[in-house]
Amino acid sequence: MSPSPEPTPARLRAIPSRLLAGAAVVADRLVSERLAAEDAHKWHFAVLVALAEGGAASQAELSRRTGIYRSDMVAVLNELADAEYIRREPDPADRRRNVITLTRAGGRRLERLDMLIADAQRELLVPLTPGQQDELTHLLTLLTEHHRPPHPHPRTRDPQ
Repeated sequence: MSPSPEPTPARLRAIPSRLLAGAAVVADRLVSERLAAEDAHKWHFAVLVALAEGGAASQAELSRRTGIYRSDMVAVLNELADAEYIRREPDPADRRRNVITLTRAGGRRLERLDMLIADAQRELLVPLTPGQQDELTHLLTLLTEHHRPPHPHPRTRDPQ
């Protein structure tokens, strides 16, 4: 019989940054598991959302919108294009670059991924009342907006 784990010291349980990090690990796991079950990942979701909300864009613009490295963006776009969720076409204003657009299949895919993300959020936030969930979202938004650099660095990795 293995000994029961030692409880986390109270001082550690009272450090907001530590609590946020722990919650982030759980949130990331829940979202990643849901998306993986559909052969998707967070970057697919981020690109599809960016196209649905912001319209057609170049690869560089999508990188800025999502925070996905430009070098990683190519692989993500290849995966989405192979599945026919996006379309790449030469930009009429500059034939050296492509314009990325969301296809109908991509829109349907986004609807499915939205449901999976919402399910993960529900599981994550289950111990909170609806009012507490709204307040947590509000507080996390305040924190992230306050600490966001004035000009987002294009090398941010996590779009979520």
